[in-house]
Amino acid sequence: MKKIMLGLGLLLVVGLGAFFGPKLYASLTQKSLGSEAVTNKADENHALATFAGGCFWCMEPPFEKLDGVYSVISGYTGGKEKNPTYDEVSSKQTGHVEAVQIEYDPDVISYEQLLTIFWRQIDPTDAGGQFVDRGPQYVSGIFYHNEEQMKAAQESKKELADSGRFKEEVVTEIKPAKTFYKAEEYHQDYYKKNKLSYKFYRSNSGRDDFLDEAWGKDRHIKLETNSIYPSYTDDELKEKLTELQYKVTQEEATEEAFKNEYWDNKDEGIYVDIVSGEPLFSSKDKYKSGTGWPSFTKPLVEDNIVEVEDRTLFMVRTEVRSRHADSHLGHVFEDGPEPTGLRYCMNSAALRFIPKDELEEQGYGEFVSEFENDEGEAS
Repeated sequence: MKKIMLGLGLLLVVGLGAFFGPKLYASLTQKSLGSEAVTNKADENHALATFAGGCFWCMEPPFEKLDGVYSVISGYTGGKEKNPTYDEVSSKQTGHVEAVQIEYDPDVISYEQLLTIFWRQIDPTDAGGQFVDRGPQYVSGIFYHNEEQMKAAQESKKELADSGRFKEEVVTEIKPAKTFYKAEEYHQDYYKKNKLSYKFYRSNSGRDDFLDEAWGKDRHIKLETNSIYPSYTDDELKEKLTELQYKVTQEEATEEAFKNEYWDNKDEGIYVDIVSGEPLFSSKDKYKSGTGWPSFTKPLVEDNIVEVEDRTLFMVRTEVRSRHADSHLGHVFEDGPEPTGLRYCMNSAALRFIPKDELEEQGYGEFVSEFENDEGEAS
């Protein structure tokens, strides 16, 4: 009887998520432990930008995919109450709004370019919320961190208002940044950790329909940044990649085990991202895992690897993505050999192999030493 009740309980929880929508589902099933204040100062090589555009789940993806963006945090800002919880921001007049705080490299991407992306995510004429989410905690806003950001925000708002793109007044407010409180961990990278419920929420929110109508082909603008790695629009990716490469890197598909290009590759060289070319893994760290996919004990360039909690398929795993291209690569598990005990289980379709003899000519000369023996000769 207990097993039957547990099964019914599970079905009820899943059903609530689909019926009520993820926002209400979160408040019904998650214990609010409170937010935490995040410093309003970045390190000497980075800067901060803070934007509010309604549901913070929907504001993370467009910025996380940009070259030069180091991190995007969902949280609450604008109010006076310290360490507010999601429930408090949703049900009380705290003065806080859902927002994202972006840490970025201004040498790679400018604040003006971030503003360009921001306007293409919101309804700047709605003073009562954003799309299906209504209430003061969902209004749009720009929170500037210095005078230069304030001037840039004001100028971009005026340009948008003067463009005639919207018939109604552009009401997005521009305010000085206040303390930013990081939201509960459940909300961080929600679109990656809860793909199905996020898609359900997003498709029913009205956001995409509005933005497609308002911006048309200009919505998915391609930014020219100072990154050494190229970026592509979705249409360009579909032309550049094979169908399998696109499904794996852009739609988190998994290729077939033992029937992929590199699972049994024993040649020496490095593996780079199929989209951007950023170096990811070395054959020095590749081993035969018996899984049918290329497996590594560690990354070649750790900064190019991003790990995200993945709750799809009714389990909790750690997804591995590339930092610059944001390609889905595979997953990492804690059942690998020494010295790390890790198994980076990757999809061949997300990788391109560069033999050690071609590293120099293909622009990866810095990794030639990876394959030199103690006498300085190539191994």
